[in-house]
Amino acid sequence: MIEKAELFARGIGQDTDIVSKEMYTLTDRKGTQLAMRPEATASILRAYIENKLFDGSPVRKLFTIGPMFRYERPQKGRRRQFHQIDVEIIGDPGPRSDSELMFMIMHFFSCLGLDELVLNVNSLGCIECRGPFRAKLKGYLQKYAEQLCPDCRTRMETNPLRVFDCKVERCIQVMKDAPTMLDFLCGGCRDHFDAVMIYLRELGIDFVVNSHLMRGLDYYTRTTFEVQTRELGAQNAVAGGGRYDLLMKELGGPDSPAIGFAIGEERIVELLEEQAGLEADGPDIFLAPLGREAEEKAFIWLQQLRKAGLRCEMDYRPAGLKAQMKHGDRLRAKKVLIVGEDELAKATGILRDMFTKSQMEISLENLVNEIIRLKEER
Repeated sequence: MIEKAELFARGIGQDTDIVSKEMYTLTDRKGTQLAMRPEATASILRAYIENKLFDGSPVRKLFTIGPMFRYERPQKGRRRQFHQIDVEIIGDPGPRSDSELMFMIMHFFSCLGLDELVLNVNSLGCIECRGPFRAKLKGYLQKYAEQLCPDCRTRMETNPLRVFDCKVERCIQVMKDAPTMLDFLCGGCRDHFDAVMIYLRELGIDFVVNSHLMRGLDYYTRTTFEVQTRELGAQNAVAGGGRYDLLMKELGGPDSPAIGFAIGEERIVELLEEQAGLEADGPDIFLAPLGREAEEKAFIWLQQLRKAGLRCEMDYRPAGLKAQMKHGDRLRAKKVLIVGEDELAKATGILRDMFTKSQMEISLENLVNEIIRLKEER
């Protein structure tokens, strides 16, 4: 989770928002500047190079799942600590790897029941064709410099492609008529992008060519893509990635092409909550004891039921039946076991179904086995 800050400055780009504004940085006792990782790709390549994973198989397929950190204003779909599923194919320069990853990511979402997502694709070209495009774009932006936000006036000089990422409305309006990379692709980049689109169509993957899609990282070359939703407001990207053929060599490794993507776990959970009505499952049993003796026995039953694999809860504070029933209802408990002095005397508790509101008597002798039996019968 902690890397040398230099890794991200070299890999992501010193002028990107992630490096210049969003990284959590600190200095260790030796004066080395460290950073909590804001993304996974640079870290994966660092580990790939250090451990010489390029020896042997020319193509490696890797993944990692873990926390990332960015200093920014928390809002819907954006957190300072978040988790990503990160997938990389290292060693293959061809368009099949591009389409394979996009097929994988859309199939993954389909398996989750998220079918209302839109795959946006673009090409950012290579060094040869990006130079003329940057010059053309910078000339265009200079005409509208007074209309740009302060950040974009700086980006116009340092990295004009970043202006496409700006969410300020006046900058969005300026960029509507801006030149796009697709009009400047060299023959090799055009052939690569055309092949990617052909494979996607043959695989039955719907997509939109979005010429304004840039992503927020400097290491991308050629294919870039993003999966977007309309359900999360301004933070509409749930996954994204692209090709980064130059990054391995930039970080001191072999000259090896690569492509990858990252999925934001929290954004997927939010989508499932909104689109599929996903809610946290409640306990199997909520124990509602009445009186000190019942409370003592209920505490032992609670642990025994948990050991048997059931999700159980009880309120450790003395409370009346009405208050305990409300507590069980708030937890969305499936059933409530009511045990008071009368029930203890008869060795028979009352098991209430919180959804059907029906209830039945249940023997308190071998209570755990009896509850398991009833659950299996259901």
